Amino acid sequence: MPPSSPGSETALCAPDTMAGSAIGRAAGGYWETGSSPETTAGHLPAPALWLVRHGESTWNTAGLCQGHNDEPELTERGLRQAAEAAAQFGYRPVRAIYASDLRRAQQTAAAFSAVLGLPVHTDPRLRERRLGVLEGTPHKTVTPADLGHGDGRLFDADIKPEAGESVRDLYTRVATFCDELATGIANSRDTLPGLTGRDGDVLVIAHGGSVRVLEAYAHGIPVDQMTWRAVDNATIVRIPEFGLPSRGGNR
Repeated sequence: MPPSSPGSETALCAPDTMAGSAIGRAAGGYWETGSSPETTAGHLPAPALWLVRHGESTWNTAGLCQGHNDEPELTERGLRQAAEAAAQFGYRPVRAIYASDLRRAQQTAAAFSAVLGLPVHTDPRLRERRLGVLEGTPHKTVTPADLGHGDGRLFDADIKPEAGESVRDLYTRVATFCDELATGIANSRDTLPGLTGRDGDVLVIAHGGSVRVLEAYAHGIPVDQMTWRAVDNATIVRIPEFGLPSRGGNR
């Protein structure tokens, strides 16, 4: 396995690598989780859901746990990662962009907004897992027992740091967003802002933890059956045929 990169998080805090991961990197394209979208005569392909982790942040490089803390912002490298990821979407039809309200996600989403000419719709349900007293702590001092996962495995979805969230809490929070999005796409309703009025895919700019649980929930994987794979900065995940029908997991 290659050495860890300083801007990545496996345990939301600890470094990870992309080796053996089923999730792709923006710099090398994207990873598709699911079958290819079907196109029927006279109809556009079913919309895809694109999940993007924010670019490298100042706390990624400092090796600090982030969670809901809004002090971290993108580094120069992180801004370049965001621009490179966004450039891949210049030719793709996209109907809406949604993003976490945390600064590092908003800065990443701004690059996509500039390329696509679309507003960014902010939703706090897309935030990273709240880490409570661990936020700002060096990740090298945090153990898997503090978070409930390690070595690519989620072994306890109910462990939560003091004043923080468990992975189950995160999954439940993000699932409500996913359900509203899937319902709106399937029924052509504005269950979320910007869903109707144009065709195309949907972009979600979020965090390592929220990308993991969104991907799992969209494929019907219950939280207790999740893995905890590596998600590098500016990773892009494509989920084809999202919302047709909704494939939500069990909360």
